[in-house]
Parts: sequence; C-alpha cells; structure tokens
Amino acid sequence: MWRARRRERLVTCIACGRELARDRAREYDKYGDRWDREGKTFEHLCKPCDNDLCRHSRAELEALLVEVGAGERSQAEFLSWYLAVVEERYGPLEES
Repeated sequence: MWRARRRERLVTCIACGRELARDRAREYDKYGDRWDREGKTFEHLCKPCDNDLCRHSRAELEALLVEVGAGERSQAEFLSWYLAVVEERYGPLEES
C-alpha cells in the first residue's frame, strides 16, 4: 500500500506575519473561547508571539473596538475615543 503524501498546511502569524506549518502554530480566537469550535475559523500565532500575549479577560473588548471605530480612524483619534469610553464605563485609569 502506498502512503499518502502529507502536505503541510501553512498558516500566517497574525502578529508578526511569519508563515509557518499549522502544526507549529497556536490557534487564536479573537472572542477568547477557542474551546467552542463549532462553525469557527481560527487565526494563528507563532509560538513566540503567542507567548507574548496578555492572558487577561477580553470580555466585551471586540464590541468596544467596533464601537469606537478601530481600523476606521487615525491612531490618535482611535486612542482618544477608546480612552474616553473606557474611563466613562470603568472610571479613570490609574497611573503607574
């Protein structure tokens, strides 16, 4: 019996743009629930970029980014809107 040729599926790290084999990458779910797999398409991170991720909760983050126009405004305008909405909802940010 002939062994089937194994083709490695390549993915691109969404953080650094590096292309790597799928089995060498980490799945990233922008909604923070990578265990609920039904109907999802995952993005991927290389291991060094995955290790650099903050593991704090992202509850409501996606909705907030859409609300303040992430990707639709200049960086300065976006940061101004984001900061204003976060301070309005959660109080002033503490300076460290």
